[in-house]
Amino acid sequence: MLEIDNVTKRYNGTLAVDGASFTARSGRILGLLGPNGAGKTSILRMVNNITKPDAGEVRLFGDVVGRATQHAIGYMPEERGLYKQMKVVDQLTYVARLKGLAKQDAKKAAGEWLAAVEAQDWRDKRPTELSRGMQQKVQFALALIHAPRLVILDEPFSGLDPINSVLMERVIAERKEAGAIIVFASHRMEQVEQLCDDICLIAAGRILIAGDLAQVKRQFGRNTVQLGFDGEGVFIDRLAAAGQVQVRRRGTGTAELQLLDDYQPDALLEAAQANVDSLHQFNASYPSLREIFLQTVGAAKDARQATEDGA
Repeated sequence: MLEIDNVTKRYNGTLAVDGASFTARSGRILGLLGPNGAGKTSILRMVNNITKPDAGEVRLFGDVVGRATQHAIGYMPEERGLYKQMKVVDQLTYVARLKGLAKQDAKKAAGEWLAAVEAQDWRDKRPTELSRGMQQKVQFALALIHAPRLVILDEPFSGLDPINSVLMERVIAERKEAGAIIVFASHRMEQVEQLCDDICLIAAGRILIAGDLAQVKRQFGRNTVQLGFDGEGVFIDRLAAAGQVQVRRRGTGTAELQLLDDYQPDALLEAAQANVDSLHQFNASYPSLREIFLQTVGAAKDARQATEDGA
């Protein structure tokens, strides 16, 4: 288990992380979400022992993170960093040696990871000869080459095309199945929703939501409804004007609605059946992670603003 226990961090007097607490567990993927400047990267740097918390503790497998835990961690930072004049295969071998692998094991691991990320043809190239996406795959391999028990990925899919994103998702899933703890920060909600078992949502340095993704969704209720119908959709306008629904998307004979306040799916179903010629789709579901993100971060921002105005 990785434990973030009441951690606080300031930079030049600015509060970046404010009493944050959450856990990440072996064999599970945790998505660390938040707007720019929320404190995600600050937390990941403390987990990786690049910086120290001003208060609180970061523990990995029961030990406070430090020099002794470094070999158990693989870190892919948002700011990519490769040695510009060193061949790709040499960089992989070098990092593997730094992480404790014997010389022959490091060479073997370099070859295996070049194959895993489909980069065998680049082994003798230098980073200056590679595209941004190619460099990103090399950086990903560098984070995983020593089979770390904790994998930290900061915006790992940034700049990747769909084919290479799928490749990276597959490798991440394999590391999860092998029992690694995987923590990644990303703005790509659809990938977080697809890959993650747990989420931790942070804004202004504070944890707003943390826990099992499915349970978090259930807390927000089945408040999203997809409609498909033949006939007029004027009734949707009436419901929106009355503050009972919010229109997310709308097309000819289709609509995605968010139920507001205490308005229930049964009531919407009754209204739809009474006002359309034929109702051929009615699907009530939990809100998407994007909707949860927008709603929670927006509410936290409004609360902070109200506090500041009151002061």
